Amino acid sequence: MRGQFVDVLPFFVLGGFAVPFIVDLTSGNVERENRSAEKGHFGGSILGLRLMAERTPAGLDPYDPRALLYVAAGTLGGTAAPGLAKAVFLAKSPLTGVAGESHALGPFAAGMRAAGAKALVVVGRAERLSYLLVQDGEVSCHDASELRGLGTAATTDALRARHGRGAHVAAIGPAGENRVRYASVVTDYAYPAARYGLGAVFGAKNLKAIVCAGDAPAPVADPGTVAGLAAYYRDSLTTNPLAALQAGEPGFAGWVGDPLDPGYASVRNFSVPGASGLRVPAARDYDGRAVSTTGACPGCPNDCLKVYAPGGAERRSGGLGQEAFLSLGWNLGIDDLDTVLAANALCNDLGLDPVSLGGTLAFAMECAGRGLLEGGPRFGDGAALPRLIGDVAARAGALGDLLAEGSARAARALGRAAEPYAMTVKGAELPCFDPRSQPGIGLGYAIAPGGPRYDALEHDLDFDPVAGLTYSFPEARRIGVEPAPAGVLDAERGRRTARLLRLWSGLDALNLCVFASTPTRPLTIDHLTALVTAVLGTAFTLDDLLAAGQERLDLMRAYAAREGGGPDELPARLHDEPITEGPHQGGVLDRAAFKRGLAALYE
Repeated sequence: MRGQFVDVLPFFVLGGFAVPFIVDLTSGNVERENRSAEKGHFGGSILGLRLMAERTPAGLDPYDPRALLYVAAGTLGGTAAPGLAKAVFLAKSPLTGVAGESHALGPFAAGMRAAGAKALVVVGRAERLSYLLVQDGEVSCHDASELRGLGTAATTDALRARHGRGAHVAAIGPAGENRVRYASVVTDYAYPAARYGLGAVFGAKNLKAIVCAGDAPAPVADPGTVAGLAAYYRDSLTTNPLAALQAGEPGFAGWVGDPLDPGYASVRNFSVPGASGLRVPAARDYDGRAVSTTGACPGCPNDCLKVYAPGGAERRSGGLGQEAFLSLGWNLGIDDLDTVLAANALCNDLGLDPVSLGGTLAFAMECAGRGLLEGGPRFGDGAALPRLIGDVAARAGALGDLLAEGSARAARALGRAAEPYAMTVKGAELPCFDPRSQPGIGLGYAIAPGGPRYDALEHDLDFDPVAGLTYSFPEARRIGVEPAPAGVLDAERGRRTARLLRLWSGLDALNLCVFASTPTRPLTIDHLTALVTAVLGTAFTLDDLLAAGQERLDLMRAYAAREGGGPDELPARLHDEPITEGPHQGGVLDRAAFKRGLAALYE
């Protein structure tokens, strides 16, 4: 079934929720494709991956108009319940060349559901800068020429002025318009789908934003059970240590307290495996910098997403993810809290992934220090950080344009001498949790079919018999994960990593929040299966969750193989330069052991 694309007029009346709707920005056609008879996709990333494989040819450039962009709340995302506030953004990544999947927490998924949509597919390229409006079950396209060059906050202001204060907006900033390869999409001011350059795909399609307006509730089959699980979750905020940390201030993304153990996190591009010499903020350092500390995710009482920014920044963009302080701080040799918070807010407003930006800047800083990048930035120069971020987002000057390509491409441009300092896997910058002290994380980084993510599986330290979270051990055993010393790298580490990857992949496939879920957070396996059953009205089991996780991983690996994705390997530094002091002293990813761990993981 097709409809006509006419600017400012409705594309299509959506009606029911059984099918995604597919908008072609070039031709103006709209399709409804009924996929409701297919089992196991739950309207999330599995369906998006199937559509990418079916509807796009191999080798397609991510910026080609035929490239497919998928945005979905799915059948669970956006439901007013604990752990169900996630939307998935999916496309071929301009950074990695494989499937780039990024998730936005916050209220946008609920906004999609309220507007009458579970999934949106966009192909083609608009003739001029435009935005899509999903409202009360209809889709329309509107001119956005006057929004060109605006940050995500100003864009959201302008679109809410048009469509109501209750509208939900997923927008790109100048970085996406300029096709920075790690440009992000930012939802509702502060909640980004940050990784893998999905904002650049928006920019290539001349799509400035997606706006959702409406008040249709997301239905649940068993409201009583959902209410009971929400009450349980609220009670757990005083008994589960990670939930309590997330709910309190400054939250789990607000790093505070004693200095981190050497080898736990990246310092100066993973080049300092000993004491960092950098400070961690005190809790009082966040005083006066809070913009919002509650209510980010509708229906979830945990409030783990908080907004912090110093005065003078576009403060509403200061949504603080757990990686921001490490990526924009210690990884750059910077420990001033205001500098990091301001840089994070600027990243969100300009539409840049803090992880890839931090990794790319750290690469440039190390190259400059080694004489490989004349005039490049220097570690510890916090005063230069705002200008650097702005230059990257604008592709201003030779340096800004070079770094907008990401560190892997920048290294190739600088020459072979620079390549060892690009800390990437499959072209994407590593998260800042150092795998030398937690080799399961390293295996997860290496094998991740869409590129490395820190939230693709739990940390090895959580299951250490001495230092671990002992309350989580029974949950972990239910998927075959036994406690083991965190630094041990053997075949069993590979099998353990595979099981955790499959579990957390299942969470991603259903748009279930990993920061609310088993094995370390309050929603145990039994709670999760009861929650999905209560929302959908059909029985859901642990086997169903793991099967969804396996299918998502299989589809992502098949797509990566089709597109010639990069190898499952880590930068040489992590194999060659051991941690030199502290409780993780001697930690290094022995090459032979790592190979055995990967083999066991594959098996």
